[in-house]
Amino acid sequence: MKINEVREINTQDLKKEFRDQKKSLMNLRFRKSTMQLTDTSELSKVRKTIARIKTVIREREIVENISNDTNQSKEE
Repeated sequence: MKINEVREINTQDLKKEFRDQKKSLMNLRFRKSTMQLTDTSELSKVRKTIARIKTVIREREIVENISNDTNQSKEE
């Protein structure tokens, strides 16, 4: 999943996707340890997707905090 695709998803769905990707990563690690995983590059792809999702979620939190701070300063 590319970063632009991740940014198009709303926050609630991103959190769901994050949980799904974490489960997928756990499954891939298990399959790797039991020698059942043939394409080990899937591990890095899933880790990068998780990082992208976490980045976008954090970006949105920062933007929300900034907008809340500016709204509070305007009220004062």
